[in-house]
Amino acid sequence: MADAVQAAARVTPTPTPRRFYVHDDLTAEVRDAHGAGSPASALARDLLALVAREPERVTVLTVEEQIAGLLARGPHAPFALALGIGSAGERVARQVHARSGWFPLIQRVDVAREEDGRGGYALVSRSGVPLAAQLAGLDPVPSLAVVDDTVFSGLTMRAVLDALPAAVRARAHAFCLRCVAESLRSIAARCPVTPGFAAPGRILEEVSFINASGLVRRGSIRREGQPPMAFFERPEWIHAWFPRHADEVLAVCRRLNRLLEPAPPGAGPPPA
Repeated sequence: MADAVQAAARVTPTPTPRRFYVHDDLTAEVRDAHGAGSPASALARDLLALVAREPERVTVLTVEEQIAGLLARGPHAPFALALGIGSAGERVARQVHARSGWFPLIQRVDVAREEDGRGGYALVSRSGVPLAAQLAGLDPVPSLAVVDDTVFSGLTMRAVLDALPAAVRARAHAFCLRCVAESLRSIAARCPVTPGFAAPGRILEEVSFINASGLVRRGSIRREGQPPMAFFERPEWIHAWFPRHADEVLAVCRRLNRLLEPAPPGAGPPPA
């Protein structure tokens, strides 16, 4: 897969972040779907143990500790409407509402970041409905929450906030489970923002985040006009993130992927 993004990555190698945060959205999901004693569940536990092998640099985050951090920065009166950015943002909104009652009405905004094949990213609607059309009719909403799981560069959250009418944005409050602290400045310039966990440092070189599910499930890497990928299909990223034991991480990722996303009959092997 010698696409333009991979070529760019060879010119500018992926940095090894000084602090690397892995959100564990994998072990409970695999346990619930396959059973606590299943081979898939055992491999998921092995994978999280592997990625946490450098505790001085790598931190595994749980959803519970992030929600607790978010709730500690409350309370809030229930919002008239909560916009969950993508399936991840919608899931976070429902998880937080179950603990707080803040988001009684939740609506998904179908937008995702996609590699443009030129070394950059574009925001796309996976349903084909333009973002502006998805946000139409919000003028009467007296209070609005905009919820995402992660604010890394802030690209997606800024795009959603900027697509809101100014009067609606003035009544909005942004929420996320985790973020890079410096990226919140551009969000806070648009509306109040509350994170569950905020990491200091510059993105990529000093601090980075991933979801553990993205290591093994295809979808975290979206590409224009091409099938989605999992992180293990970019081995150069795994070597940058886990330089001491990247080959072990890759081996477990490939084994777990074959259990979670078995290839259809007649399909060739997944990319190495």
